[in-house]
Amino acid sequence: MTEIRTLDEVGRRFMKQEEGLILHPYKDDAGIPTIGVGCTWYPGGKKVTMSDPPLADEDAAWDLFDKVNATFLMAVYSTTRDDINQNQFNALLSLCYNIGTGDFKKSTVLRLVNQRPDDPRITEAFYMWRFSTINGIKKPILAARRIRESKLYFS
Repeated sequence: MTEIRTLDEVGRRFMKQEEGLILHPYKDDAGIPTIGVGCTWYPGGKKVTMSDPPLADEDAAWDLFDKVNATFLMAVYSTTRDDINQNQFNALLSLCYNIGTGDFKKSTVLRLVNQRPDDPRITEAFYMWRFSTINGIKKPILAARRIRESKLYFS
């Protein structure tokens, strides 16, 4: 069995669809300065600011994503079973990238995946992460993304 340690092309297209690819700094739905493919910080930990220069091109955006994403790849790879398939890995990485490594590691999604990767309750567990806090109010703005992630997971 081949261990999966990275996104494939399907996963990269999925991340671009979910995060967008914007070369200049912008505020995401939660008001967090973001750039490229959903990056909120740079290698080394510096946070993105609205005064940062734009990225040169799409290649630069993917280069930044790959550097930042290494943390999330390791979190998914090191905490999941070795027998998940590529689309399962892609979906779990998308979730981890969006909610953070700490929340991912203690999520019901991860617990269910590691118990039985074909458990239908995993869909519900993805959906538990549909809320984002905007101006102090929890809103279900991530519901559609969680549905798409669970569909990718079970495809």
